[in-house]
Amino acid sequence: MKKDQSKIIREQAPRSATREHSVPLYLTSSFIFDSAEQGRAIFAEEEEGMVYSRYANPNTSEFINKVCTLENAEAGLAFSSGMAAVFASFAAFIENGDHIISSRAIFGSTHQLFTQLFPKWGVTTSYVDAANPDEWEKAIQPNTKIIFLESPSNPGLELVDLEWMGKFKEKYPEIILSIDNCFATPYLQKPLDYGFDLSIHSATKYMDGQGRVLGGVVVGKEELIKKMMFFIRHTGPAMSPFNAWIISKSLDTLALRMDRHCSNALALAEALENHPDIEDVKYPFLPSHPQYALAKKQMKAGGGIVTFEVKGGKDRAFRFLDKLEMILYTSNLGDSRSIATHPATTTHVKLTEEERNHLGIKPGSVRLSVGLEDKEDIIGDILQALVNSN
Repeated sequence: MKKDQSKIIREQAPRSATREHSVPLYLTSSFIFDSAEQGRAIFAEEEEGMVYSRYANPNTSEFINKVCTLENAEAGLAFSSGMAAVFASFAAFIENGDHIISSRAIFGSTHQLFTQLFPKWGVTTSYVDAANPDEWEKAIQPNTKIIFLESPSNPGLELVDLEWMGKFKEKYPEIILSIDNCFATPYLQKPLDYGFDLSIHSATKYMDGQGRVLGGVVVGKEELIKKMMFFIRHTGPAMSPFNAWIISKSLDTLALRMDRHCSNALALAEALENHPDIEDVKYPFLPSHPQYALAKKQMKAGGGIVTFEVKGGKDRAFRFLDKLEMILYTSNLGDSRSIATHPATTTHVKLTEEERNHLGIKPGSVRLSVGLEDKEDIIGDILQALVNSN
């Protein structure tokens, strides 16, 4: 049986009459019907076929099929961005009066959905500390519709026991169990194998891997994906064929890139762990991580993100970031180039100070998306910036 990497490299949209080797861009808004009857049959879902690129396109279909292969998923949908995918994974299912349970450690924009947008629809959310099984059980309500989590979380790299969550979900089969699997990617972690219903990715990150285009994807159980299809057909958060073409090509090298991201990140975490100017280093495959054993159990490697706290608070962190020479300062991650971010004033700025503290986001916290450069260059740039920021 072919390995996943071989499968996705060979996964390709059907060749056209021109017998192309590389899949072309299908830059078309709609598709021609051979007859009026065929048009009727396709719209009636009696016959399969492309209708409109907001619904499906050969490029987006190829991309989805590759992610389904990686995640062992029945079906999937592509979106214009990661947050469009996250939003749709809730909006397609929730109704007035519903309840969501979420791990407390989540991305800032997802937090805004729970606290600012969904309450307008009469939907409430309860946060739990993901590592405490008792809290998940206590949070269940008769109207709970979705359980959501990130693992590893952004930016604190907190983990959730996926096997335990899958068994917990068996007690509540009517509740949708959903995960943001962006940081791990399907190469490092396969939540659906543990019983999750949906797995969500910002394809903008590691799936693209070069900071070029936006995209999102949700894969999982076919019955849920079909319900989501109705939502996206009538709301329009579709991925463009061009972006799908770019990301699908990038998936061919995902395994190679993630191996390098992970080895570089581990080397950086080890170099910073006992540095006198660093208060704390978080990395799942660092033995000092409180969930190291769990990370080794459910992840192939530790991922490409290292989060650390620079001593001296925000002012010192800002000086450190300004002294970086090779490493870029931006809010993205998962790029071939190393990227530094200050979560407290960017990605998680909308959280209250109390909420940030609860997630371990301190004024001196820095999230480092470790790139594909030589590890000595990455480590050297950081160590030199620490010296120059004194």
